Amino acid sequence: MTSTSRAPKSGSPATSDPPGPRGPLARLPLPSVRLQKGLALANVMAQIGIMTTGVTVRVTASGLGCETWPRCNQDSFVPVAGAGPALHQAIEFGNRLLTFVLVAVAAALLLALLRAGRRSELIWLALAMPAGIVAQAVIGGITVLAGLVWWTVALHLLPSMILAWLAAVLFVRVGESDDSPARRVLPPPLSWLIVLSAVLLAGVLVTGTMVTGAGPHAGDARIGAADRLQMPIQWLVHFHAELMVGYVCLLIGLAFGLLALRAEGPAIRRCLILIALIAAQAVVGITQYQLGVPEMLVVLHVTLAGAITAVTGALWASAVIREPAVASARAA
Repeated sequence: MTSTSRAPKSGSPATSDPPGPRGPLARLPLPSVRLQKGLALANVMAQIGIMTTGVTVRVTASGLGCETWPRCNQDSFVPVAGAGPALHQAIEFGNRLLTFVLVAVAAALLLALLRAGRRSELIWLALAMPAGIVAQAVIGGITVLAGLVWWTVALHLLPSMILAWLAAVLFVRVGESDDSPARRVLPPPLSWLIVLSAVLLAGVLVTGTMVTGAGPHAGDARIGAADRLQMPIQWLVHFHAELMVGYVCLLIGLAFGLLALRAEGPAIRRCLILIALIAAQAVVGITQYQLGVPEMLVVLHVTLAGAITAVTGALWASAVIREPAVASARAA
């Protein structure tokens, strides 16, 4: 970690070292705000990355490449020649290994925030990361042991979306001063539109997992139609799309409101980025449906969903802001 021997914990001027933790943590170098933000950004990217590898497991039918959990097979924690298709074992085992990368990034971020003596809001958000990752590992094990039943796969994805949302909020908040007061910069009607956007996004994500549950990518070639969601996929696709249309229309209305009021802070920029991502997602979603759900487009679709969720979290955080943690840096 980068040491800043005379830097304040939150970016405001100081004449002495900021108060920090005692004990073993005090032996660590004092991390700069830039390093804290870098770790927070890595955390966001890792949360989205695990979604990408997870959906790759599903579309390559590698979900049972490691047939049990926590072992890869009955006799080994790692892939074994002859225990199953080598490629499927490698893909599933690689996805499991990425969990340790997530834990390492989350732990480094938490330690950096504790060492810097950051405010409790950030510590709680940072604690949610390793806790959520451990919970996800357990859910993943249940998913494998249950034979990739569609609803367990859905439950495995949705917590990752929540973690991506929280990680984005944490990234924004890390860049804000601990000493300056929080200011609500949006009027209540626009703040409520942001809340509604998060609610609609939740509906979009849930129905998206249901579309997947009724679709062709079960995660393993041995899973039959009887184990899939028994609902017409055309109806689910249209319902999913209608929620997405409602979501983007709400965001367009929010953007007009933000522009009309010349809203302070990064809310306008984040809202416009979010609308652009959703437009790209719509193109991918329509294309994959028309082409019969090709594997690579499914991977792109889920990755974009993770990015949209993260930016929605950042937009949520823009309703209440603080001064930047470093005078020369802008809030992300």
